[in-house]
Amino acid sequence: MRDNRRRGMTAVAAVLAGVMTLTSACGGGSKKADSSDSNAPVTLTLDTFGNFGYDALVKQYQALHPNVTIKTRNYAKLDDYKPKLAQYIATGSGAGDVVGLEEGILPAYTRQPDKFLDLYNYGGAALQKNFLPWKWQMGLDTTGKHLIGLGTDIGPLGMCYRSDLFKQAGLPTNRDEVGKLWPTWDDLLKVAQQFQTKVPGTKFLDSPNTLYRPMLLQQAGQGNGMTYFDKSGNFIMNSNPAVKGAFDEAMKFQTAKVTANYDIFSPEWIAAFQRNAFAALPCPSWMLGSIQQYAGGAGAGKWDVATIPGGGGYWGGSWLAVPKQTKHPKEAASLAEYLTSPEGQLGAYEAASNFPSTTKYYNDPVIAGKTSDYFNGAPVGKIFGAGAMQVKPVYLGPKNEDVRAAIEADLRAVESGQLNAANAWNKALSDAQKVVG
Repeated sequence: MRDNRRRGMTAVAAVLAGVMTLTSACGGGSKKADSSDSNAPVTLTLDTFGNFGYDALVKQYQALHPNVTIKTRNYAKLDDYKPKLAQYIATGSGAGDVVGLEEGILPAYTRQPDKFLDLYNYGGAALQKNFLPWKWQMGLDTTGKHLIGLGTDIGPLGMCYRSDLFKQAGLPTNRDEVGKLWPTWDDLLKVAQQFQTKVPGTKFLDSPNTLYRPMLLQQAGQGNGMTYFDKSGNFIMNSNPAVKGAFDEAMKFQTAKVTANYDIFSPEWIAAFQRNAFAALPCPSWMLGSIQQYAGGAGAGKWDVATIPGGGGYWGGSWLAVPKQTKHPKEAASLAEYLTSPEGQLGAYEAASNFPSTTKYYNDPVIAGKTSDYFNGAPVGKIFGAGAMQVKPVYLGPKNEDVRAAIEADLRAVESGQLNAANAWNKALSDAQKVVG
């Protein structure tokens, strides 16, 4: 994978250099939004969370713009990033010139177009062809008239698993055979229970969080396309069968005690990769970069990728936006365009397995033929590309992340014995209602 990444990034760098005549003017927008001296020294701050795969891209951008210096501020956890960004936007001070907006927090900001540049004024209309239609649409404000964010990645789903631990449990290790073990989530539970009897010192799954989120988005996508809120902002958790269905399904795994009960991206979850603490986890494409980072060299060739139960789905994905408080709107908009261009998305995919929201390369060998040495030669481009084409977007309300966090805390409380399973749904509903207010 390292050799493939170097070759890919070299090619990406060459293509990006070729498109910079466009991004320097930010697409040639219909209205001149900034007339600052293009050669004056500029420092831009880029705020992200998790692993956006931008390290090499930032260096390339600076090489192509010698007058621009980019400072990056990265938060490992979205839950740490979210309140900081909310504070910066609310007070009108402190935000990066370009900020990442994850799908769960995006709706709160598409309701505040006055806080962000309208990227239509910076050539945005010419960029629409680069993106999946639903990804573009979600970057618009609630009126549909203002372009708040440019899409980065999407998170089509697979299932990551430790083939060595599966072998120890007497389970198949070939990814095609493994995928056939669990066409449904109930089938996955049976496999988990079988594993647990053979390898009692290792939990089958890492966390109820990584189960519940994809289950919910999968069921919502196959149903009414909503989770906790409808598009008018009404709280519908108690009447939406997708939420109750996903919660009940996750509870089966909790009561069977086959999850390690970690809070995803917590220090304990990160450290668990080094301790053989769990054997599998639902795996959006971007998770591959996290696994490789946290499991390190000891996990190379042991991890593999199979299909997800339930037939496709996604988890995650982000946008880049430019707060109006920036002192360099033209340059910030140019950077956002550069990073989200098809070539920029390809670079992020090569660097961190963040699957592009542009379809330009889906059938190109650079994605369709991509394999991962780290993940035992898994055809990750084929697996996640097929998943990407099955994605049915789900509407997430402005307080989605707060509600989600409350529910997941209750799921973990069942595993730890702090909450009776029979009372878990009513407790989750009550806690969610408190968050909504």
